[in-house]
Amino acid sequence: MDRRQFIRKGFIYSALAGLYSSTIGRIPLLAARKTPSPKGKYDLVAVRGGDLVTMYRRGMEEMGGMERYVSSGQDVVVKPNIGWDVPPERAANTNPELIGAIVEDCLKAGARRVYVFDHTCDNWRRSYENSGIEDAARQAGATVVPGNQERFYKEVSIPGAKRLKTAKVHERILEADVVINVPVLKHHASTTVTIAMKNLMGVVWDRRFYHRNDLHQCIADFCLFHKPQLNIVDAYLVMTRNGPRGTSVADLVTRRSLMISEDIVAVDAAGTLTFGAEPEDVGHIRIGNEMNIGTMDLASLNIQRIQI
Repeated sequence: MDRRQFIRKGFIYSALAGLYSSTIGRIPLLAARKTPSPKGKYDLVAVRGGDLVTMYRRGMEEMGGMERYVSSGQDVVVKPNIGWDVPPERAANTNPELIGAIVEDCLKAGARRVYVFDHTCDNWRRSYENSGIEDAARQAGATVVPGNQERFYKEVSIPGAKRLKTAKVHERILEADVVINVPVLKHHASTTVTIAMKNLMGVVWDRRFYHRNDLHQCIADFCLFHKPQLNIVDAYLVMTRNGPRGTSVADLVTRRSLMISEDIVAVDAAGTLTFGAEPEDVGHIRIGNEMNIGTMDLASLNIQRIQI
């Protein structure tokens, strides 16, 4: 096993087994620091072992708090995965309690308005309702808007893109001051995993173009146009097969993990390792790294790991 493979395996072991302060074979894990970094100075925070809201709040504390990302009077979009007409226990969508907590924190930080939406795959009304996200977001104070009609989208150019040179993007994204991307980590039949980069397919109108024109390249291309200010990955219940919709709770494995990063490629790389795959084997993550959208080289990052 070479050093790079060793480090990756160390990340998996620490993420899945909570070995945040130990060493393996005398080589420190990535998070091992003689002196901890000040809060807000980490490139990525990985939390394990608690309920989702507790892990989120602990992770955001290490990231420096929501006030680092949201200022008074700003409009914020919180973008979950609400693609599927299934209940929360199926974990095809982002956990609604997590979305509610994030909305609350944005408003506490001074946000003028917080919007929540997705361009769903199943019927949007049923997906919004049965996922539990619509109710949780509204109770927390968000404005929940639809993404089901083309009139909500405006065409933009994407400089530097190789395949996705233009796209119709939801107006709420175009008008937002801050976008917080909140995917659920799960299997996907076309891309192995779907995490933060792929979750942004839910802000464009014509997803079919992606599938006809090099899916992985298009996913990476869109990140040239817009990278969220923050990515928060729900990896509590992880769908390990039959994704992205899943067939039953038998498709799920409990990981009790959550990851936060400003770097959309890094958080996808970490999530892919948590899933049990290698980042370079996922086309859009590898391409995102090559295009300098972010880095999948986790060994180069300052990572804080927390076991609750």
